Amino acid sequence: MKIISMIPARYSASRFPGKLMQDLGGKPVILRTYEATVATNLFDDVIVVTDSDIIYNEISNNGGKVIMSKKEHDCGSDRIAEAVENMDIDVVINVQGDEPFTDKESLKKLIDVFKEDTTNQVDLASLMVHITNQDEINNPNTVKVIVDQSSFALYFSRSTIPYARATNVGAKYYKHKGVYAFRKQAILDFYKLPMLPLEASEKIECIRYLEYGKRIKMVETNVEGIEIDTPEDLERAKKLWK
Repeated sequence: MKIISMIPARYSASRFPGKLMQDLGGKPVILRTYEATVATNLFDDVIVVTDSDIIYNEISNNGGKVIMSKKEHDCGSDRIAEAVENMDIDVVINVQGDEPFTDKESLKKLIDVFKEDTTNQVDLASLMVHITNQDEINNPNTVKVIVDQSSFALYFSRSTIPYARATNVGAKYYKHKGVYAFRKQAILDFYKLPMLPLEASEKIECIRYLEYGKRIKMVETNVEGIEIDTPEDLERAKKLWK
């Protein structure tokens, strides 16, 4: 089974433009993420795929592997799909460019899902973290996920799900971490299928898979790390890096 990691990297970002080139301990965020992913030694290859000359040059000049997108894309999955279409691979893991604290243990759990899925029941896998802080649970910037008894995703939302109409019934809240592992065919299918209303409303790309009947296996991890979406996140990351 050939497994690679791809790191989609847009320079522009609505909440924090240029965030991937912000300094984190003497190196840009995107380079830190790339190096952390390579250092896991889990992949046959690690490649950044970008729309930016600035990011392309940063990775290339530091000896990394990087591809320039040929088309404009609305999301990271589309960018990866274009890049892997003609590659001889089985599974691709999407590590977000703003995740410099990407850890080996969590990525290995995703890889194990496919190694153990001998009947090909899983189209893709992703990570979730149990959260208890009420502010985080209610924050629309925190994407929540609910799962069935076999840990397959039922729905993702920026809203508070499940809604606690009844309390003290043992419902748990899970934050979705934007790290995805795809079978190659699943991500190529995603690339060709049009966006539907639920994905368009929530602005959560993995909802497209659910709307078209794909199965997403969620894997719980205790490693939350920091996703750098805002300047405040960057300051937290700098403190953690030290």
